[in-house]
Amino acid sequence: MKCPFCGTLDSQVIDSRVNESGDSVRRRRRCVGCNKRFTTYEMADVRYPQIVKQNGKREDFSIDKIRSSFLRALHKRPVSAELLDEAVNRINQKLLAQGEREIQSLRVGEMVMEELRRLDKVAYIRFASVYRSFQDVDDFRDVIRDL
Repeated sequence: MKCPFCGTLDSQVIDSRVNESGDSVRRRRRCVGCNKRFTTYEMADVRYPQIVKQNGKREDFSIDKIRSSFLRALHKRPVSAELLDEAVNRINQKLLAQGEREIQSLRVGEMVMEELRRLDKVAYIRFASVYRSFQDVDDFRDVIRDL
């Protein structure tokens, strides 16, 4: 590991600790050249699948887009930030576990709907109305009946 102070390529690990969720390691290091200490973090380098839009275009997966979709649907709803984070993390883990190079945007939308259905029925209907392009009251009635 290159020292951020003097650029020496040699350092010693003094202490290592796994974070609470177990997905990264914090290492305290000492530079052999200048003797200064610094901290590094290690985590697995994983690739998210490319999202294939309905028009055939591809874009990089964005956890921020997933989170903003949840936030729009859950606006002024009584759902804690902790529950929101857990739902976003479940989608994140599902996408990583699939190991696919590409995934249809429709499948990601369905994952969001599944999570919203568990979290809050009103938010689920809000999201479904936009996601499925409801045209009239009958569309709402059908979704409510399915709940």
